[in-house]
Amino acid sequence: MSSTLTRPAAPAGPVRDAVAAGRRTRILALPEARWAAAALVLFLSALPLYLFGAPWWTWGPLYALTYVAGGWEPGWEGLKALRDKTLDVDLLMVVAALGAAAIGQVLDGALLIVIFATSGALEAFATARTADSVRGLLDLAPATATRLGDGGEETVPTEQLRVGDVILVRPGERVGADGRVLDGAGEVDQATITGEPLPVAKERGDEVFAGTLNGTGALRVTVERDPSDSVIARIVAMVEEASGTKAPTQLFIEKVEQRYSIGMVAATVALFTLPLAFGAALQPTLLRAMTFMIVASPCAVVLATMPPLLSAIANAGRHGVLIKSAVVMERLGQIDAVALDKTGTLTEGTPHVTDIRPLSAAGLAADALLTFAAAAEHPSEHPLARAVVDAARTRGLVLPSAAGFTSAPGTGVTATVEGRTVAVGSPARLLNGRTDHAAAELAARLEEEGRTAALVVLDGTPVGVLGIADRLRADARDTVTRLTALTGSAPVLVTGDNPRAAARLGGDVGIDDVRAGLLPQDKVHAVKEMERAGRKVLVVGDGVNDAPALAAAHTGIAMGRAGSDLALETADAVVVRDELATIPTVVALSRRCRRLVVQNLVIAAVFITGLVLWDLIGTLPLPLGVAGHEGSTVIVGLNGLRLLRDAAWRRARSVE
Repeated sequence: MSSTLTRPAAPAGPVRDAVAAGRRTRILALPEARWAAAALVLFLSALPLYLFGAPWWTWGPLYALTYVAGGWEPGWEGLKALRDKTLDVDLLMVVAALGAAAIGQVLDGALLIVIFATSGALEAFATARTADSVRGLLDLAPATATRLGDGGEETVPTEQLRVGDVILVRPGERVGADGRVLDGAGEVDQATITGEPLPVAKERGDEVFAGTLNGTGALRVTVERDPSDSVIARIVAMVEEASGTKAPTQLFIEKVEQRYSIGMVAATVALFTLPLAFGAALQPTLLRAMTFMIVASPCAVVLATMPPLLSAIANAGRHGVLIKSAVVMERLGQIDAVALDKTGTLTEGTPHVTDIRPLSAAGLAADALLTFAAAAEHPSEHPLARAVVDAARTRGLVLPSAAGFTSAPGTGVTATVEGRTVAVGSPARLLNGRTDHAAAELAARLEEEGRTAALVVLDGTPVGVLGIADRLRADARDTVTRLTALTGSAPVLVTGDNPRAAARLGGDVGIDDVRAGLLPQDKVHAVKEMERAGRKVLVVGDGVNDAPALAAAHTGIAMGRAGSDLALETADAVVVRDELATIPTVVALSRRCRRLVVQNLVIAAVFITGLVLWDLIGTLPLPLGVAGHEGSTVIVGLNGLRLLRDAAWRRARSVE
């Protein structure tokens, strides 16, 4: 066992070194496993000699080596912990084995050492496999990439890539860094990052992730993130950071551990000395006391909380939700109210053309109207201009070149396209405030529907209106429905947008409580108002203006792809791939994790209580006590690791 009654710092790297060697740790790569195997072989070699009455010198040295092989490492760790004034269960187990040997129970003591060493090896192996499941993601990223420059192609280590570099990804190669396709087209298998079962078509402007596999076609990719900040690297770093934290349940257990351990040692001494004072025999009294000390040790209780929490964190990380600490994973399951931001959270955060409305008197088709508008907007960097140009490209329209481009803030743009003067911009400004024009009426109707209206004027004559809006995420309505089922009440929409657009979006996703026109401090006030009513609020947002509310909430989740640095740092968790539907899933996973922790605590308590009563009331054989104690520890540890499986995520996703 590597658990301690008051846990010291985690030992440095046998497990870490073994993990680094490959994605899945082989059990014999761990020193704990090799020492346990040696102890088992020595024990099995000595056992038949001892049972068949061979001379002591044939089995004695083998048993002695069994004690050394299986007991030296936990004994040494226990002595170091004792120097720090903490009681380590490893030391107590070794003392119990040596005590058994001292009163002639050499076989029982050796069996205790073997079972104890084997249990420690299994725990180390489970810990390594937990780390493998997350750190193994790093193996997906290629070690080298083909960088393009003035001197042609060069193969460089991926860690040398910098933002702005252009890399070539040939068919069959893995993408070397997170970036965007500059040129080329292909189908990329990104199941390891997004979970999508089929390859995704990628072309100019599409985002690609490090570690995903390019199937057909060569891609030139502009690096947009440093390799150390890729999606994969962020998952690994944040999960490892989370592994170093302890949840409230774990902290409570550790707070009472030292008192419990002192009481347990005192009870062991009393169980040994009091019967002797009343004339009991030495050997059975010592054996009973040592058995009590073993079965009363709270190893299973220590392992009841962290394996489920860390397994849930690792599973969420694999599915694109970075949980920053075990505390956060535990708190997520406690939420009973949700406040959602609008732009960038329920919506994609980028404008899209939703309506193309030519005026009947203009005689223009929708494609022609969009072509003129997009050609005029093409030189502009304004987000609405980008939306118009993207809409034209999506329709496959060929844009003629524009000349004489000018831009007037608050009004719009003007350019000459195919010899005609095109203006695109604010209807009120371009119509000089006229409200009786058909274009003004059309623009007003679009704005009532929550759109931003852009008027298109051709040679001084209004010819049509474009409606532009932020697009609702495809999974927004389903997410709201599932969060409502999980918390018992519909989420609250808190946004700085205008009330008309907010109310319309709230109606689209099923939210009645819409609070619009809020400044950052107003969002904080809304969250605190809900918490004063006794609610534990989850806030989901993405922008700088959401950061104060994220910090004030019981738990905060940031949308990671377009989220501001401040929001990402402030939030307790990050949805890396902006999949809104993962939020109710991770809440359900947290609740299942809490149920597993309770299960583990019940299992540990039942084993400890049953074994202690058996030892006090009857006669519990030492080997059986050891087997029960270590068995409960292994059961609890493995039960927690169930949350590592993809089936646990699928089950959480189906909870409503």
